[in-house]
Amino acid sequence: MHTPAQKIELLAPAGNFEKLVTAIHYGADAVYLAGKDFSLRNFSGNFTLEEMAGAVCYAHENNVRVYVALNIYPRTAEEKEITAFLGHLGDIGPDAVIIADPGVLMQAKAIIPDIPVHLSTQANTTSRQNVLFWADQGVVRINAARELSLDEIKTLAAKTPVEIEVFVHGAMCISYSGRCLLSSFMALRDSNRGMCAHPCRWKYAVVEEQRPGRYMPLVEDDRGSYIFNSKDLCMIDHVPELIESGIRSLKIEGRMKGINYVATTVRAYRQAIDACYPSRKTSSGRASHAAARTDWHASLAAVSPRGYCTGFYFNDPEAVLPNYDSDARATGFRFAGKLTQKISPDRFVMTAGNKIQTKDRLRILPAQGPAVTFRILEMTSEQHQVLSVAHAGTPVVVQADRPMGGKPHDILQKYDSTDN
Repeated sequence: MHTPAQKIELLAPAGNFEKLVTAIHYGADAVYLAGKDFSLRNFSGNFTLEEMAGAVCYAHENNVRVYVALNIYPRTAEEKEITAFLGHLGDIGPDAVIIADPGVLMQAKAIIPDIPVHLSTQANTTSRQNVLFWADQGVVRINAARELSLDEIKTLAAKTPVEIEVFVHGAMCISYSGRCLLSSFMALRDSNRGMCAHPCRWKYAVVEEQRPGRYMPLVEDDRGSYIFNSKDLCMIDHVPELIESGIRSLKIEGRMKGINYVATTVRAYRQAIDACYPSRKTSSGRASHAAARTDWHASLAAVSPRGYCTGFYFNDPEAVLPNYDSDARATGFRFAGKLTQKISPDRFVMTAGNKIQTKDRLRILPAQGPAVTFRILEMTSEQHQVLSVAHAGTPVVVQADRPMGGKPHDILQKYDSTDN
């Protein structure tokens, strides 16, 4: 494998400040986030201008880049608001702004000429000439359309002067570059303006025209019927090919997902990327890599309810069809909480993310190295009261049955079965 000299970037979602801290803790090179308006994830929490300034400072202190999504397709009445927002970005100083609309790009070039512009996947960039057009407009990076194959993406990377960024993990819209109108028709919520109701995930039945009221059964599992719903994208097994292709940045989808998802995905892709660069390989070689790959698969399976596929990277349209047989949440791990303070090698403070009990079998996900498994011997409250159960949001002191390492911001997960 030929590994480019410049290490590929791992770009992680940051839907709020806690997710940003989690992404940075687990090894993201860059994060993408948004203000309260003008992005395509209006329901992810997002950042006030003051919070965004703090986020940029925190990221830069940790040598992590910040890209601000401004990828809405605006209306004329929003022109002044976007102008004002761009002015604020000039004061905050992110490392790039992510844009889809040519009018917003024109405003950005006039108001914040020193901040690089990245083109959103919403712009549906599918060809070399398309990339060259955007390069002429001053765009320095393009997130390629999701429907491109890896060979097509390689061509863009080799024959154009801009950086190429691709999604490698997370949910995929039925409209792969995101220009979907289903939500507008069915819920009067415009997906292209950050208000998607996700009707592609709703449950559906079929009604024949001459038999009104008679609902025809569809193949389904206990989570519903999947007419539009694709599997999630996962390219963890193909990171070497992605690196060799000349792609500059690997992007994880998921600003609306929780810190367990952010921690799990960033950790897996960080390790997969590092394994491709000789200076970061472990001395244990192939055996260590095989064990790590098994851990990546198990961890990632636990955060996807729809199963995984490789999208259109390898020209296999059937890869995105729903998986009716697997239930990724039936086995594996569930979110247990976050470590907030280390007291001793086998004692720590955590905030519960779901119900946990004494005798539960947990594992801690360190930012580096393998997960460590232990059992809870005892839990006490902040008032030193012994607890047998702790519920989500409760801070507890945990006594483990063994030294288990760990640092603040590490995620803890609970085994689905605690009997082994």
